[in-house]
Amino acid sequence: MANHDIHCHFFSQEDLLAAGCLDIHMAMRAAESSLRAFNEGDVLFPEKIVQIFNDDTQERINCLPATFKSKRICGMKWVSVFPPNPIKHGIQNLSAVIILSEIEHGFPIAFMEGTLCSNVRVGTMGALAAKYLARQDSESIGFIGAGEQAKMHLIAMKTAIPSLKRCGVAAKQSSEEEQFVREMSSIIPDMEFLAANSDLKNAVDGADIIVTATSAQAPLLKAEWMKKGAFYSHVGGWEDEYAVAKQCDKIVCDDWETVKHRTQTLSRMYKDGELTDGDVYANLEELVIGAKSGREDDDERIYFNAVGLAYVDVAIAIAMFETACQAGLGQDLQIQHDMIFEHEKLKDWVRF
Repeated sequence: MANHDIHCHFFSQEDLLAAGCLDIHMAMRAAESSLRAFNEGDVLFPEKIVQIFNDDTQERINCLPATFKSKRICGMKWVSVFPPNPIKHGIQNLSAVIILSEIEHGFPIAFMEGTLCSNVRVGTMGALAAKYLARQDSESIGFIGAGEQAKMHLIAMKTAIPSLKRCGVAAKQSSEEEQFVREMSSIIPDMEFLAANSDLKNAVDGADIIVTATSAQAPLLKAEWMKKGAFYSHVGGWEDEYAVAKQCDKIVCDDWETVKHRTQTLSRMYKDGELTDGDVYANLEELVIGAKSGREDDDERIYFNAVGLAYVDVAIAIAMFETACQAGLGQDLQIQHDMIFEHEKLKDWVRF
């Protein structure tokens, strides 16, 4: 009789962290490789499925699949975004799980905690953009927003631009800033931190790199705070006034066609007739494959906006899966031992 066992590995967030998966260099390699693979037609990337449960709060669960044909692996991120969670329940607003399957037999090979991967991907795309678009001698970074995405962005930006040594941060509450400084100073002890006491200008004015990572739907970042030569990574929805993009010498997206249909500042500008397709310089993929140049002048102001490409999440998840397997972490899960009608006790289990 054929062996019909099906097994997969389960990895908790703690398994992934202990295995060394919070590795932005690894994630950047995976992200760049995935962008090249997509350009070469090696990626199946269907539309995501979105279920919105509350139009006002945008509480939702998304299903985002992608397949790397040459790797023979299909993956899916199942991610929930519940913006009221932090204030209403004191818990995180985003959680995710990832499933990986091989496509020789179609069986699952991994079930993984996905919040780490999702947050790493967001920071990694900002860092990858900074690799091509920020001044490589940048010393200062300023944040509007002090949550998980801001923290991950700081780790990612410090990885991509090691010369960073000063960090300003502004948030709604000074307690959020203090928590950011407390947590991040232990991770990056040589960084000089400034908690701006909710003074947005003080946090970012004149910074070499600016990051906005909030859930706000308001133009928080002012154009006058962005100096010549600065690089801006826009993470959230509508976080900056239109003048910020208008003064920039280059606008780059992870994927402009995706961005234009969302609710980011750039998509609002597009819908309002304030921005055209021709105003967008490139997609990040074009910089990675060398089709277009990145930063060409120290004085260029450059704007980067990423809304998320699920195939990058899957690529990073594969890298994490391989790393965690090599570290010998995780648990074996038996999906089945026998096929349904091979079970000797099936007659006792059937309910009519």
